Amino acid sequence: MEKLDRNFRGILNTYKPVGPSSFAMIKKLRNVLTEKKIGHAGTLDPLASGVLVVAVGREFTKKIEKIQKLKKAYVASLRLGEFSTTDDGEGDKERVIFKKESSIKEVERCLQANTGRRMQTPPKYSAKKIAGQRAYKLARAGRDFTLEPKEITIYEINTIEYKFPNLKVEVICSSGTYIRSLAREIGSCLKTGAYLKSLERTAVGNYKMEDAIKLK
Repeated sequence: MEKLDRNFRGILNTYKPVGPSSFAMIKKLRNVLTEKKIGHAGTLDPLASGVLVVAVGREFTKKIEKIQKLKKAYVASLRLGEFSTTDDGEGDKERVIFKKESSIKEVERCLQANTGRRMQTPPKYSAKKIAGQRAYKLARAGRDFTLEPKEITIYEINTIEYKFPNLKVEVICSSGTYIRSLAREIGSCLKTGAYLKSLERTAVGNYKMEDAIKLK
């Protein structure tokens, strides 16, 4: 651990690397801290990295719901030209036949079209519950089901780098936003397909990545 007392109680800004799940990060903390009442304020998929805000102690886990509602910032890398069954690099790919590569002007138009308050359908391979079961478990079992769209707000999407088929963007959004779904939506708008190649959460409210503690 980096300068963290075993008896720590409070809100902790940690950095989750690619690989472990958010729960694995909590389990690691329970192994080194004396307090076992620990929770996190917003899941990151194993393939994602970045800010994972953790509450340590009963008094502070009560604040998780409030922290979860804070704005979030991400840097997302998209791969155009294909859709994925999981909306990320792990799923089966379906190549899209298109007439020409998207211009930067077309990309910017589609990014703007996906900003604002709107409804978004979560990915089928997500932790959303359907009749008490996780959606990703139903999807892996080949079950047919429908996820209800949820209202979200995307405040900004800014292009960082674009050279077809790779697109890197910064996204500032409300809680409940699925960046994998956003990748699919951008791919549909461009008519080229797209999936999320990598994702880094750079901020949750005022909890910034540059201030996050890395667990060793």
